[in-house]
Amino acid sequence: MNSLSVSSLNNQIKSLLETTFLHVSVEGEVSRITFHNSGHVYFTLKDENSTISCVMFRANAMKMKFRLEEGMSVVLHGSVSVYTPRGSYQINCTKIEPAGAGALALAYEQLKKKLLAKGYFENKKVLPKSINSIALVTSATGAALQDMLHVASKRWPLVKITVIDTIVQGESSAQIIAQNIQRADALHVDVIIVGRGGGSIEDLWGFNEEVVADALFHCVTPVVSAVGHEIDYVISDFVADLRAPTPSAAMEMVLPDKTEMLMRLDDMSETLNSYIKRVIYNKQEKLDSLNKMFITHSFESKIDINEKEVDLLTKRFEQSFQYLVENRQNSIDNLQHDLNFSMQKLLHVKENMLNSLQGIYAGSDPSLSLKEGVAQIVVEGKRSTLKALHVNDIFELQSQKESVVAKVISKNNIK
Repeated sequence: MNSLSVSSLNNQIKSLLETTFLHVSVEGEVSRITFHNSGHVYFTLKDENSTISCVMFRANAMKMKFRLEEGMSVVLHGSVSVYTPRGSYQINCTKIEPAGAGALALAYEQLKKKLLAKGYFENKKVLPKSINSIALVTSATGAALQDMLHVASKRWPLVKITVIDTIVQGESSAQIIAQNIQRADALHVDVIIVGRGGGSIEDLWGFNEEVVADALFHCVTPVVSAVGHEIDYVISDFVADLRAPTPSAAMEMVLPDKTEMLMRLDDMSETLNSYIKRVIYNKQEKLDSLNKMFITHSFESKIDINEKEVDLLTKRFEQSFQYLVENRQNSIDNLQHDLNFSMQKLLHVKENMLNSLQGIYAGSDPSLSLKEGVAQIVVEGKRSTLKALHVNDIFELQSQKESVVAKVISKNNIK
């Protein structure tokens, strides 16, 4: 039996595998992902028991709507290829789908999460109250444009509308939508409406691309997203400053109703007329008042008023002077009466005090205080008491007529 070289064996294995497994669909879990600078994606697909190497080359990777993530369950489609120098084989992927969920739905949720983290859904601009110009980024041949123009002509025909014809469906639609949003922003209109009519998720997908979200986020002009029907939600709805359920509704939300505006003008006209009438009435009243004031402040009127004031002041002066004289006289009489009364009262008080002092003096005469058989104790010329005396003290007993010098022999307390 002839032996084979390693290269010959690998080439036979390559021919066998690549012709046998030309089209395969494999389900498993993604791991060990590498996004190469070249745009190729390398990863491993595994289940509970086995793993297999996989590669998706740049041309196919660019068509993917979602981004592969570690641990993601996928179904991949492709063919088995063998790298003969190493004797290794791998799956060359042409298409990858999420297991159990559509690729578009997953891509939608991934982009929504990414933009939310970047703050694309915050800091909404406020639409101007007065809209004079609008730029419509939509298909010039679509029914949505005709619906918006019809609503605009009914609600506010004075508005200036610029239509930027845009491809709103297909592979290149997202890039064109983003470019036309930038064109509309450069027109310096009051508001931009980006939209199209209803369709499948694939038809609306151009409004779910990140390039459109970037254009909307960096747009200086306020933007309204009006894509599909009321139940359709796309990424542009979250990034735009305002979402409209339909293109027609966008025009209704942005433009005022001319009928309502005419009614408001009628109300304003009536209010203005009432105001003018009120102003004229107030001015007439003020004119009449000024005329009366003019008459009141005329030269003749002032002389008459001054004469009356002089007469009045003269009478007041005479009355005041008379009152002052009478008041002074009454004050003098009252003072005289009060002075007499006070002198009498003072004399009476002084007389009582004098009598009282005389009585006190008479009562305090020593000659009257010492009765017969009574003597006062004097020690060193000063009156004293028995209690203050001690044994051997020398003291003097004085009565009205005699005095005796004595010495304390003994002292007893009488109980």
